[in-house]
Amino acid sequence: GGPESLGGMARKIEAARRATDCGIRVVIVDGNTPGVLGQALAHEEVGTCLLPRPRMPSRKAWLAVHGRPRGTLVVDDGARRALLRPDGSSLLPSGIVEVQGQFAPGDLVTVRDVEGREIARGLVNYSAAETEAIKGRHSSEIAQVLGRPGVDEVVHRDDMVVTAEA
Repeated sequence: GGPESLGGMARKIEAARRATDCGIRVVIVDGNTPGVLGQALAHEEVGTCLLPRPRMPSRKAWLAVHGRPRGTLVVDDGARRALLRPDGSSLLPSGIVEVQGQFAPGDLVTVRDVEGREIARGLVNYSAAETEAIKGRHSSEIAQVLGRPGVDEVVHRDDMVVTAEA
């Protein structure tokens, strides 16, 4: 609650979830309690411990936590369901309903549903202008719309990390 505090509880929980997704143990404690940090580091029973999930590859951890997104792709419910499936899918242009921000091929973008919830982050294969031109289209139409051949996926599954729960 002081001037050094950043974000609300929802932001803190989101940060904790991202850390556990990257294989990091998280302990939530009252920072005003003397010696609590040392106790937490000594694995004493203080606060709430969130155990890490199986560690994700370093590259995907960077995408999930450290990268700074340059734009946002808003997707329809069908694309959301496809991305959240356990076997996962790449993001195709047909599922994109809105393009926000300015980005170039290879930039990190956030994928959100129509209600604004983050679903994933990934490296985009097209610029913002190109993505705007092909959004809502079938992958087979990319070459015709852009006037050159292109890949089917706006964000390939290998270059994406899902940040939402199914």
